[in-house]
Amino acid sequence: MTKIDRTPEKADFEHVTDWVFDLDNTLYPHHVNLFAQIDKNMTAYVAALLQMEREEARKLQKQYYLDHGTTLQGLMIHHGIDPNDFLEKAHAIDYSALTPQPELGEAIKALPGRKFIFTNGSVKHAEMTAGALGILEHFDDIFDIVAADYVPKPAQATYDKFAALKRVDTGKAAMFEDLPRNLTVPKALGMQTVLLVPRNLEETVVEWWEKTSGDEDHIDFVTDDLAAFLGKVTRSGG
Repeated sequence: MTKIDRTPEKADFEHVTDWVFDLDNTLYPHHVNLFAQIDKNMTAYVAALLQMEREEARKLQKQYYLDHGTTLQGLMIHHGIDPNDFLEKAHAIDYSALTPQPELGEAIKALPGRKFIFTNGSVKHAEMTAGALGILEHFDDIFDIVAADYVPKPAQATYDKFAALKRVDTGKAAMFEDLPRNLTVPKALGMQTVLLVPRNLEETVVEWWEKTSGDEDHIDFVTDDLAAFLGKVTRSGG
């Protein structure tokens, strides 16, 4: 049962030595909506590539996302695009919507063990985002879509490659994500799983596949405040 009815305790995470964080809508709140810029760029890319009207391009973009995990993967499979060109254009965004989050930085710094960013985006995007948040220095490494051979979460092979490359004992790891489907494999691998949801969920426009009914067995905890959650996990006394 998803533990949304009680505060996390230090004991729930005392075995964890590796802390793994998704990037977009996880390390910053959903309402910042930084991804909207990326989404717009991806639609423009599809429209230009396939000479489509914007609405038609967006529909195909979302279909590729649902079918393949990322728009990029769909475009690579069906149209043989250069992934580096796509990533560069998709992440050509303004990061000024992000502001330093010292409380989150201190909470991440206080976690015992290693900390990773595990994203379907690029290393550059992760560095720019975490840098704008003022938390980049607290992470040991970044595992991105390039390191995953462009096979995105939630593919089992991608989690396996991450764990092998970074020497992560998944039985002693925790995964933080904003998409429920991306926590299924981590839970099966023995990881403690935490779902980040938008604040005022019902008032936020969220794609249907991002929502959770609260009874998913692969989700251990749900929170709308990452810094506060981590603070409760690391505080003395649990």
